[in-house]
Amino acid sequence: MKINNKLPVYVVDDDQSVRESLSFMLEGYDFAVTSFSDGQAFIDNAPLNQAGCVVLDSRMPKLRGQQVHQQLTEVGSPLGIIFLTGHGDVPMAVEALKLGAVDFFQKPVDGDKLAAAIERACDISRQKALNLSAFTAYRSLTVREVEILNLVVQGKRNQQIADEVCVAIRTLEIHKANIMKKFSAKTVAELVMHYSAVKALEPLSV
Repeated sequence: MKINNKLPVYVVDDDQSVRESLSFMLEGYDFAVTSFSDGQAFIDNAPLNQAGCVVLDSRMPKLRGQQVHQQLTEVGSPLGIIFLTGHGDVPMAVEALKLGAVDFFQKPVDGDKLAAAIERACDISRQKALNLSAFTAYRSLTVREVEILNLVVQGKRNQQIADEVCVAIRTLEIHKANIMKKFSAKTVAELVMHYSAVKALEPLSV
């Protein structure tokens, strides 16, 4: 079974025995696990802007799992979310999935199924983080850089772009280098991929 062990996995549950057993089980699948005893501690201490997966208990004191999920959504976190509960019901599961959770399990959970769900959540989270990074890069572009980017992704050559925006070739090359750097793109193909991710995130006038 392929295991995505490069991204962090957070276990958030107020029951110490559950935290310890889940952490031990998931570490057996080579996940890098960090546990929290309540939702607020997780919100306050975990790097919410980075890719990863959080396994959330639904019913906790202080912040319920659904409230943690809401806060992650509000801050635009790319973390993949999986719910665990000992009191689950179909409406709760459906609502969690509608709001973007990757999966929903009732305790006790099968290790292989949970590991597979975490793997999916990490894959989704990684892509989401890349998309958000591309969007941030796009928002950092100058007006001229946006103009040039639009022409680059249309497949136009340097001379055509330089003529269209009325700049020297050398100036155009500097602009393109700045754009590539902001997107961390090594090739034009990578730049086009990031541009597509930006368009998928928000209907921009590009």
